[in-house]
Amino acid sequence: MMRAAITAVAGFLPENIVTNFDLEKIIETTDEWITTRTGIKQRHLENDPTRATSDMCVEAVNLLCKKRGIHPEEIDLLICGTVTPDLVFPSTANIISAKVGAKNAWSYDISAACSGFIFALTTGAQFIETGRYKKVVIVGADMMSRIIDYKDRTTCVIFGDGAGAVLLEPNSEDLGIMDFVLHADGNGANYLHMKAGGSLKPASHETVENKMHFVHQEGQAVFKHAVYNMAEVSARIMQRNNLTDKDVNWLAAHQANKRIIDATSERMGLAKEKVMMNIERYGNTTAGTIPLLLWDYESQLKKGDTIILAAFGGGFTWGSVYLKWAYDGSMVGK
Repeated sequence: MMRAAITAVAGFLPENIVTNFDLEKIIETTDEWITTRTGIKQRHLENDPTRATSDMCVEAVNLLCKKRGIHPEEIDLLICGTVTPDLVFPSTANIISAKVGAKNAWSYDISAACSGFIFALTTGAQFIETGRYKKVVIVGADMMSRIIDYKDRTTCVIFGDGAGAVLLEPNSEDLGIMDFVLHADGNGANYLHMKAGGSLKPASHETVENKMHFVHQEGQAVFKHAVYNMAEVSARIMQRNNLTDKDVNWLAAHQANKRIIDATSERMGLAKEKVMMNIERYGNTTAGTIPLLLWDYESQLKKGDTIILAAFGGGFTWGSVYLKWAYDGSMVGK
């Protein structure tokens, strides 16, 4: 069957880096406390108030097109996974398409929090598999610094800003997205959400004064659900595709917390050297974490490599994707 394969990957991170030691100066915390509980040492934060999520995405998509040697006008569809859109409407994907010159593409956003990229990836794959489209761009990006209270040490130490993008194209070599399992449970909204800004509680003096436009997270509950669900869904996709730890070359897990990633890899029986990790440098960029991982590790990826993607996000949303890598990353740019 015709499959949707990733044929290029690119990313973007703002230049401004904020370390744990920088955070020590503005909130009651320490580098040791943050590192021990999360694995994070630093994160990239956009400090230019005129830039938005779409600007990061434009950088990633332009690099993606350059690497693959295509013009933005060749893009058929662009899907953006994000919870920090430039505006309530139009969609950030529409804005990205206009800025890069993808005038022949239609586009829309998917809101699934930290699972946004894999939800968008599997959705975009369907358009390739039907034969309808030849080039689909999937973007995962969030500018979390715009919705974080930097007086709340339970959230501000976790998140960073960043964007990643992949190109999906048809593949008949039995490479690409092989299977996926996705879930959602709206009951989890109580534990991780933004209290105001939507139709339930529109912006007002009261909501702003009460800091209701920042991320609200009940850390222990979220951690418990994330550890169980991300590990279980990753193990399940291996089981239903008869994969053993020896068959899996890489785990690309959402970079929310090192302990969650470790629990997932242990449940899958994977050795540490098979686990992609960059949380210490980027923090949690929500929908951006998995494409940024693929971008960082691209040079190590070989054609035919089996990769398991796994994510868990607010909502709750979670899932796993089984894919076979379609090209030798070490040859990119050579």
